Amino acid sequence: MPTGLVALLDDIAGLTKLAAASLDDVGAAAGKAGAKAAGVVIDDTAVTPQYVTGLSPQRELPIIAKIAAGSLRNKLLILLPAALLLSAFAPWAITPILMCGGAYLCFEGAEKVIEAFEGDTHAAEEVIPTDPATLEKRQVASAVRTDLILSAEIMAIALAEVAAEPIWEQAVILALVGIAITIGVYGVVGLIVKMDDIGLHFAKKRGAAVQAIGRGLVKGMPIVMNAISVIGTAAMIWVGGGIIVHGLEVLGLHEPAGTLHHWSHAAGGGLLGWLVTAIGSGVVGLLLGGAIAFILHKVKH
Repeated sequence: MPTGLVALLDDIAGLTKLAAASLDDVGAAAGKAGAKAAGVVIDDTAVTPQYVTGLSPQRELPIIAKIAAGSLRNKLLILLPAALLLSAFAPWAITPILMCGGAYLCFEGAEKVIEAFEGDTHAAEEVIPTDPATLEKRQVASAVRTDLILSAEIMAIALAEVAAEPIWEQAVILALVGIAITIGVYGVVGLIVKMDDIGLHFAKKRGAAVQAIGRGLVKGMPIVMNAISVIGTAAMIWVGGGIIVHGLEVLGLHEPAGTLHHWSHAAGGGLLGWLVTAIGSGVVGLLLGGAIAFILHKVKH
């Protein structure tokens, strides 16, 4: 009897070690999948603050909380089941779907570049509600719709990284990625939109150094917002172009991936090689996005 108990305890210990190892693998895979989606995450962080522009400062954090809740619903209740069904029954479709999302990112990034040179005329055509509650409701709904697109791309990128894993691991990893990215993105967004309030608070405190920090935060926020917007646009084009380049290679078309690999190797690999590949992917993304924007504008007119 004691021998049987010892054997049972050994089995339990072995299963515990196996479960712990599996959780370590899941955590590592989730981190890797999340890192692959970094470009989309940057854009998500850059896009969201615009949805609280023009609203009461007291409503900024509650609105961001509503958008974050909508983002979690998008990821866990809509996109996660869809991704698992896709992985189980149509894994061959992951790369084409990912490429469609990459093309969309290229288009969105190219549109922002075009608007930067030509000026954005969409705002002039928009009818803005005067009722604060109606405006808030519309802004939240618009943000959640935009988040659905960006979240779909994040989940697709993560799914492509873990497609070879067992289905339960895919579910756990995608859920972890979705939750972690949502908390990270909207936590940063909340900090960004309240940074000027924090600066004003510091500016009213005693002490020249604290006041100087507060004034610096207030004056620096427009620069930070512009920088985030530029970085987000660049990230969209770079990530989208990279997805297209990799997708073409997976589908058997070895250019432009072959040329970029050759240039990266010629640059000596490492950070410089990565930079060459990133710039090349960005050029591909900008050309593709510009072509899509040109065609859509022609069709629209």
